[in-house]
Amino acid sequence: MLTTHEVAALLRVHPKHVYRLLKRGLPARRVGDEWRYDEADVLAWSRGAPVAASAEAPETSPPPLLAANGDLAIEALFDEARDRAAPLVGLILADHATGLVRLERGAVLGAGCHGDHVPASLGGEKLAWIHLAVRELGLAHRKGLRLRRLSSIAGRRLASRPRTAGIRHHIDEALSREGVEPERAYAHAEEYRSHRDAVMAVARGDAEVALASRAWAAHAGLGFTPVVTEAYGLVFRAEHLGDPRVLALCELVQSGKFRARLACHAGYDATSAGHLQFGRSIA
Repeated sequence: MLTTHEVAALLRVHPKHVYRLLKRGLPARRVGDEWRYDEADVLAWSRGAPVAASAEAPETSPPPLLAANGDLAIEALFDEARDRAAPLVGLILADHATGLVRLERGAVLGAGCHGDHVPASLGGEKLAWIHLAVRELGLAHRKGLRLRRLSSIAGRRLASRPRTAGIRHHIDEALSREGVEPERAYAHAEEYRSHRDAVMAVARGDAEVALASRAWAAHAGLGFTPVVTEAYGLVFRAEHLGDPRVLALCELVQSGKFRARLACHAGYDATSAGHLQFGRSIA
């Protein structure tokens, strides 16, 4: 049984192109978390001869959707895709954990993910990570409000995020370090699906403080108290790196124009945008 790289050498194509051939019917079977190919079947298929059905057919290509929390880095990516007429990709609002669930189910092409919580694999499948930016997370609030300690949010009307959101993990850890039970801090909190919804609650006066990124706080004209800096990016199944839609997204992120778009927003460092890693944790 041949590996993907051996098939690429046999057919004289780039290894990424082998994944495109899988979608066209190249016979293969799953062995653990890798694809394996029978040499005789590959040669027969390349000549157009009929081939017996594989023990496991290649999985259906996922829909052209990203599951992410509406970060402004994602909006910048979509703007760049529109301007370049890149393959259309849509957005499903999802936090860190629920985005990974959708990716594992094959419901989306990729998912937004936090750099210090990126799994090396998902459901036995290796993941690839493409870095978008380093971003600041913390507390968005009306300008002039001074929050000397994170624990001062306890008792305030708080625009929170779900427990499955990455920012909640950071805030909960920081509260615990200050000796505050997170549940007490969220006693008067209401949960919102995205950073945008949370900061808009403060802008409307429905909340005093929101868990959000510096970028969204600045976008809404709010003050900001930083709590943590983290890497943010997208994860895909490694076997989909040859998908034209994924290739297009990678090219967009690696462009200088994408970095320039992010530079227009506060709280981002896009110096390493487009850096690709796969098969291991990013932590």
